[in-house]
Amino acid sequence: MSTAHQILIIGGGAAGLALASRLGRHYKRDNAVEVTLVDQQLTHIWKPLLHEVAAGSFDPNVNEISFLSQAKRCGFQFRLGSLQSINREDKHIVLAAISGNDGELINKERRLHYDTLVLAIGSISNDFSVPGVAENCLYLDTTQQAENFHQRLVKTYTQVFSSATDAADRQKLNIAIIGAGATGVELAAQLRRIADLLDSYMDITGQTVNIDVSIIEGANRILPALPEYLSTVTTTQLQQLGINILTGESVTEITATAVHTASGKTIECNIPVWAAGIKAPGALNNTQGLETNKINQLLVRQTLQTTQDDNIFAMGDCAACAWKDGQWIPPRAQSAHQQAKMLAKSIKLHLKNKPLPEFKYLDYGSLVSLGHYTTVGNLMGKVIKNVRIEGLIARLVYLSLYKMHQISLFGHVRTGLFTLSNLFRRSVHPEIKLH
Repeated sequence: MSTAHQILIIGGGAAGLALASRLGRHYKRDNAVEVTLVDQQLTHIWKPLLHEVAAGSFDPNVNEISFLSQAKRCGFQFRLGSLQSINREDKHIVLAAISGNDGELINKERRLHYDTLVLAIGSISNDFSVPGVAENCLYLDTTQQAENFHQRLVKTYTQVFSSATDAADRQKLNIAIIGAGATGVELAAQLRRIADLLDSYMDITGQTVNIDVSIIEGANRILPALPEYLSTVTTTQLQQLGINILTGESVTEITATAVHTASGKTIECNIPVWAAGIKAPGALNNTQGLETNKINQLLVRQTLQTTQDDNIFAMGDCAACAWKDGQWIPPRAQSAHQQAKMLAKSIKLHLKNKPLPEFKYLDYGSLVSLGHYTTVGNLMGKVIKNVRIEGLIARLVYLSLYKMHQISLFGHVRTGLFTLSNLFRRSVHPEIKLH
């Protein structure tokens, strides 16, 4: 067993992978410290892009990042697995057994020792125990789920339209999105764009596309967590695209063919998508007394250390860190990015038993991309208080967020080369995957 200080990072999302890359590069030639990243997948996709994967406008096979390749480049270790429990007394975690699609055991339950543990396992959808959600809805929490949605979309489109003998016999493809946060709204716009692109194949298929998209939200407006200005502008844009918006509608049941609400409405659908809320994964129930909130997030101090254990840190969607006016820091990509950047410094200090800095979240505003159609948002900062932006400028700022993520992983030169390669690829590949 190695005598090096073991830094164990659980979760290879935006925050976890960025932190592992920074620490790996720092300790690459230091035999006294080993950095290990654990994730249940072999590749990484930036989570804010999963709605594009689902719609088929972003190909994960081209844009995914191999954890093994990144580990070799940056000098950290990688282990495949999902967190099952934490033993704080003996300072080890337990990884669940891994089985293949055929049920064959690939890897049995394992234990990994840690000296410093960082939990960055993200979040999963919260179905609030609504009947029928687990059985009938699709989710967009992981790349696999987004790809499952895309395959379901292509399959359903083929079944609905190819089976019709003429235009009069053709049915609508109804998609109901439950939850009008950023994910639900951006997915709706992407699906509208997909319908437009499919119509461009009419001369070949002899068919027009009749996709009906509905967004169902329990609050009295869409994007309830964002400024009202963004909600108003986005509502207008979505309505102009022909997307049905139902607000103030609490979902009571979802069947294989319809969504039912408390007001008595029934929204027929071929594909229901659940994007109505988040919670931390259930593995955080097995942490030997670490404190959690009502959606299972780990309570952390301003240093991002858990309240009960100085050697365990948490960040991103699975962490609950106090912000202002009794609120938690919002589960956004920008907060995860800021936390990973601070922890890269904090853990170095932690290993030297020095005082740690306190996390101060800076809200730089919010952006909502309606894909090909427009982007809207507001910018904030130390100097800029609140500037509203739309159109091309907003789109460029939105795209820059992904580039910042890539830069944190690869640096400026490699990110530039990736950008150029994608520009060339788009010139020869279709805008959407049709398979």
